[in-house]
Amino acid sequence: MKKPIDPAAGTLAVWAGEEDRVRHATQVPVFHSVAFGYRELDQWLEVAPGRQPGHIYSRNTNPTVQVFEEKVRRLEGAEAATSAASGMAVISAALFGLLKPGDRVVSVRDTYGGTHQIFTEFLPRFGIQVALCDTTDHEAIEAEIAGGYTLLYLESPTNPTCKVVDLARLASAAKSAGAVCVVDNTFATPINQNPLELGADLVLHSATKYLGGHADALGGVICGRGDLIRTIFHFREINGAALDPMAAYLLLRGMKTLHLRVRQQNANALVVARFLEKHPAVDQVFYPGLESHPGHGIARRQMRGFGGMLSFILLDNRLEAVGRFLARLRYAHAAANLGAVETIVGPPATTSHVECTAEERAAMGIPEGLIRYSTGIEDPEDLVADLERALEA
Repeated sequence: MKKPIDPAAGTLAVWAGEEDRVRHATQVPVFHSVAFGYRELDQWLEVAPGRQPGHIYSRNTNPTVQVFEEKVRRLEGAEAATSAASGMAVISAALFGLLKPGDRVVSVRDTYGGTHQIFTEFLPRFGIQVALCDTTDHEAIEAEIAGGYTLLYLESPTNPTCKVVDLARLASAAKSAGAVCVVDNTFATPINQNPLELGADLVLHSATKYLGGHADALGGVICGRGDLIRTIFHFREINGAALDPMAAYLLLRGMKTLHLRVRQQNANALVVARFLEKHPAVDQVFYPGLESHPGHGIARRQMRGFGGMLSFILLDNRLEAVGRFLARLRYAHAAANLGAVETIVGPPATTSHVECTAEERAAMGIPEGLIRYSTGIEDPEDLVADLERALEA
């Protein structure tokens, strides 16, 4: 496994970005103010275009939001960071901010459902070509990149089948071809994986998930090269999908325990995956921490922990069986979310790929009977017992 980043991620999750105390407050205040006033016009003229530090309007920047961005920037070891109102807002800002008609994008078939819709429905409307490759066929992805592409977009582990791609290998291929490499790191979190260290140019998160960790705030964040972040920020500030300062505060509060939560979720997921792998009612388990997982070797090289997300297929691979299983779970929310302190479970048809048709999901290798399982921080013995009861159905 990779060595931990220095300084320690747990310390950064608590302290990073919070050095500038306001009126000696020990917690970051929530700045609900829409605008920030300047009596001195000369100072205002310097702050407004960014020549001096400061804020003028919260659609552009906000002090609470800025602390959140700085914390994630430090955790990912990035040059710069910016945020948006949700994970999809930041993905949209990155793609539409960096791309123009005639550009070409290469990605994998296993991206999150909303991202997949941008690739298949929206980018082509603007004359942007998208090639979607088999997720684990690194040679095919490299061949596409070498054919002249502007941007490489990756997820690892993928949502919801937990496939693993070799980030260092593909980022190197993108660099050789002059393409920008973007990695969605939502499943892994900065605690388990740092794509920028592996050669990526940009790393993004749906902060709604693990970063916040309590299922009570929407947000997205992206960090990496300063020139790219400035371009994305400019699109986002004009597009208007700004992160709300109260949401930023809730995300900051959640991040204080990020390293503790992820550590427990890593451990719980491995216990659950090993239990499911041996259960006679389960046909297949997808978790990179299992030695049987095809991407286990790559995951060991590029991750410090294998994450809290897994998925599995029941032997009775029908939605009716999934429904009976879900109804019997006690310690799990049946909901379209992940990364929270509580275990969350559901099929892709109602969660990660609700925007896609059954045919589209099948083409992406996602069976209707797949169950996505986001492991919480509960005692693992209780989760296993809960699963055992539900599998009796």
